Amino acid sequence: MFTGFSKETGEFLWELAFHNERPWFLEHKEQFERTLNEPFRALAREVYDELRRQAPEEEWRVHVSRIYRDARRLYGRGPYKDHLWMTFTPASATSEGPAFWFEIGASDYSYGLGFWGPTSAAMEAFHRAVAANPARFESLVSEVSGMRGFALHGESFRRPKADLGEIINPWYNRKYFDYGLRRDHDELLYSEKLPKKMARDFVRLLPLCRFLTEAVNAAT
Repeated sequence: MFTGFSKETGEFLWELAFHNERPWFLEHKEQFERTLNEPFRALAREVYDELRRQAPEEEWRVHVSRIYRDARRLYGRGPYKDHLWMTFTPASATSEGPAFWFEIGASDYSYGLGFWGPTSAAMEAFHRAVAANPARFESLVSEVSGMRGFALHGESFRRPKADLGEIINPWYNRKYFDYGLRRDHDELLYSEKLPKKMARDFVRLLPLCRFLTEAVNAAT
């Protein structure tokens, strides 16, 4: 069962950032397993179980990152990641579509709904879907705008694509975006309550995720 991360989780990741080399990691392998890897994988299992319980009509794909970097893509960095992430993707979504995520680093963590790096075709499909039914998209965005601690992030186009109103514009005029919660390590992270809280928030964001998925799938 997931019983929470601990302050030692952040301490391990801080140390790893400064000692990113194989001998140090092997010496601290037990600490990695106990404070990071085991609770991380337990969190993924419990969030998945909660999603199946709270949204039984949806099928999910889960991806959990490993601590080891791809040796072909080190680019002068050490062999280990100093943060880990997991994604929960609706089975109907393509690789260009949206996904729910959780990420933990040495001092902070985040989770939410991400629409990262879409191709130009996927973004054009999103724009068409919003322009075809702006009232629907505005309603979806309004439904989640009150989620405590959540905020919209992502690079904006240098020139706005369109003016569809103050509620839609921040979403419509970005190259990519995510809507998520970002916090320093806190009591929620250290608590067994985190999986249910994440799953509840993901389910609340699910209608918006489905809109994005439908738009991208229409273009592929």
